[in-house]
Amino acid sequence: MPVKIPDNLPAIELLKRENIFVMSSLRANEQDIRPLRVLVLNLMPLKISTETDFIRLLSNNPLQVEMEFLRLETHVSKNTPQEHLELFYKNFDELSDQFYDGFIVTGAPVEMLSFEEVTYWDELVKIFDWARVHVTSSLYICWASQAALYHFYGVEKVPLDSKLFGVFKHSASDKKNPIFRGFDDEFYIPHSRHTTIEREDVLKKEGVCILSESPDAGIAILNSRGGREFYLTGHSEYNPYTLHEEYVRDVEKGAGINLPKNYYRNDDPTQEPLVRWTSHANLLFNNWLNYFVYQETPFDLRDLPKMGDIQSQGD
Repeated sequence: MPVKIPDNLPAIELLKRENIFVMSSLRANEQDIRPLRVLVLNLMPLKISTETDFIRLLSNNPLQVEMEFLRLETHVSKNTPQEHLELFYKNFDELSDQFYDGFIVTGAPVEMLSFEEVTYWDELVKIFDWARVHVTSSLYICWASQAALYHFYGVEKVPLDSKLFGVFKHSASDKKNPIFRGFDDEFYIPHSRHTTIEREDVLKKEGVCILSESPDAGIAILNSRGGREFYLTGHSEYNPYTLHEEYVRDVEKGAGINLPKNYYRNDDPTQEPLVRWTSHANLLFNNWLNYFVYQETPFDLRDLPKMGDIQSQGD
């Protein structure tokens, strides 16, 4: 099924060239289908490319998904035209009384700051708390996963000696969890971060479950409330060239960045990336939408405040 996105969003033409079926709001309104409503809080600097990455993943499933984009009022984007944000994004006040099947919060380039030092922290935690009542299942990615774990459970982030940068091998702690349906014993996830969360710190917190780890990248996937919240420390949504673009950007800045590990063929940045994470990325997002959103969400989203934690995750 297609993904329904705002009319004239720049991602539409690119995704059509990739043979990905997207549908405008005008056409979708002619269909008698109750689509899954997914809200994306996009904190990434290059918002247009991030929009495209998530639309690409959410469109690769048999469910119709209606996507909306949320922006912060207390932060001004320096890398995305204001006209784009005003046309395609909503402020929190515009949707705070609405309910959504799914909610995604992206990473953000603020991980070297303490959480309280982030200028939009107060607005962000207000949105986090709102999502617990107004959303069936939320997906927090990279820095957002650390921020949500800190806010909800007091898990501290820890600075790394050097940036974790590259594509790393992972395994599932519990392969029976539906989020891993169809996964191989080993799978790859891109990471790009300067901070991490320690296993010992997570194990001290009641209610947080570690689902996937890597010997090189540490904890990769966690959840809480039976799947009403997922935390992804990596970037499964990255397209094949995102790590390359980050590497080139940092080299040009003279940032002293290391070559992304397990990424370029023969570790040669003049060669194409070896892409080995997209099949599992599609499975991850499809399983989230199917098992933790579609099969759990009430038909009438106004019933969400009555919903408790997801109780059954078995096969």
